[in-house]
Amino acid sequence: MTVSKNINNPVGQGGGQRKKLSRAERQNNGPHRNLDRQGAAEQKAELVRKMREKAAAAEAAEQAGDDSTQS
Repeated sequence: MTVSKNINNPVGQGGGQRKKLSRAERQNNGPHRNLDRQGAAEQKAELVRKMREKAAAAEAAEQAGDDSTQS
């Protein structure tokens, strides 16, 4: 068996070919990142919804407290 110039890469032992990466994937901006960003957007929307519900509940309790003190 012949050996290539690089001792760690003997000829004939293939590692296969690398996938051709698009420019976006080379910049770490591939489809996996889009899914991550979508998941993060969903988490943020859920958090905002919960915070608005808490704020609305606190406001309603405050108004109910104000009504009871006026009577």
